[in-house]
Amino acid sequence: MAEISLQVNGKSLSLKADDDIPLLYALRDELNFQGPKFGCGLGQCGACTVLVNNQAVRSCVTPAAAVVGQKITTLEGLGTSAKPGKLQQAFIDEQAVQCGYCINGMIMTATAFLAKNKKPTDAQIAEALSGNLCRCGTHQRIVAAVRRYLNAA
Repeated sequence: MAEISLQVNGKSLSLKADDDIPLLYALRDELNFQGPKFGCGLGQCGACTVLVNNQAVRSCVTPAAAVVGQKITTLEGLGTSAKPGKLQQAFIDEQAVQCGYCINGMIMTATAFLAKNKKPTDAQIAEALSGNLCRCGTHQRIVAAVRRYLNAA
């Protein structure tokens, strides 16, 4: 067991865990951040996406030790249920959530994408989010939520 210090949502947090613990497990099981979800465990579905230094990263395949000293942002770092962030509110307003399992990955990926692309087309938004799997088929509402956010900004 090692002590791992992480910078999550602007706070310095520590946990004792095996050196190879995935970031997802450190965040969910040890630090109680419930935004990132376990989906496939292979970095393919996007449910576990977090931001590391403002880049979308699949936390299920990223060792926590590999991101020590870096800025980690989870869904909780963007807003709360009482005061959602602007992109989160756009997802609510567009009713882009059906089962909700993919939404963490969609919002976190969109956040990283929008930080670099201020005026994307709908096709570019869809392409940026294409690596996140949504079994419910709410892709059109998800793109509409991102568009709503952009139009409000």
